[in-house]
Amino acid sequence: MSDKSFEDENFEDSFDQVTLTLEDGSEMTCDVIAVFPCEDRDYIALLPEDDPDGDFLLYRFIYDENGDHELDDIEDDEEFEKASEAFDALMDDEEYDGMFGDEDE
Repeated sequence: MSDKSFEDENFEDSFDQVTLTLEDGSEMTCDVIAVFPCEDRDYIALLPEDDPDGDFLLYRFIYDENGDHELDDIEDDEEFEKASEAFDALMDDEEYDGMFGDEDE
């Protein structure tokens, strides 16, 4: 299991941001871009709030036995590639093009 955890009391309702607690104890606030399925698992794509032009972060998105949400690292390269491709396909969808497109167009 990952040392990363996140806090958001109303996650299902807000779905806007999560706060990751990193292995060194520091915290990083991220915007939730999407929760999406790939094969038999769910994944979450995050974008660090302090680096909006940076890379997306991908994690497994799981429910624990209490129904709470957890994030887990994707340690397998093949699994990460499949999740990345699923996220890229999702981002190519018109729904997300409008969400992140240039507003001046």
